[in-house]
Amino acid sequence: MHQDVGPRNITRTWTVDLYGSWGDGASAKVYISTRTVTLTADAQGQRTATIDGQDAAYQDAVFLLDWGKAEGRVQLVHEERLPDPASLPIGKPRASLLHRIMGKVGVPHPEHYALSAAALGQSQPLTTLASLTEDEARKVWAYLCSLYPRARQVAQNLSARVPVAA
Repeated sequence: MHQDVGPRNITRTWTVDLYGSWGDGASAKVYISTRTVTLTADAQGQRTATIDGQDAAYQDAVFLLDWGKAEGRVQLVHEERLPDPASLPIGKPRASLLHRIMGKVGVPHPEHYALSAAALGQSQPLTTLASLTEDEARKVWAYLCSLYPRARQVAQNLSARVPVAA
């Protein structure tokens, strides 16, 4: 039985030795094949699977794992836990855009870091905006918009000038 749990942002790969029964008794166990099964659950809860490197239905991969556990052998060969995308820094391009918006609404450049720190409830100015997480950047954005309502319009105007990649 498999429990449904929340998103984990994890990938696991197993080798699964599959056996079947051919008659009665322990000696009637017959080796069928070895398969490589990979299951992935991303941060949004989307689950995907591969069997021997080919995309497969998630249920089919789970079936092979269950079969291997019941009548064969299952060995975990690789596990990779990925960071939650919301915990990654926004990076230089988004920080640059935030700086440009702040500048266009009238926040002097040296005050960008203090305004951002105030939005996050910190007493010391930040050293960089590029290291903000997504959640922190949203708090800074909301705070900026509450102090400078024109920020939304400035952001729309800047977005309209950015060429869309073909």
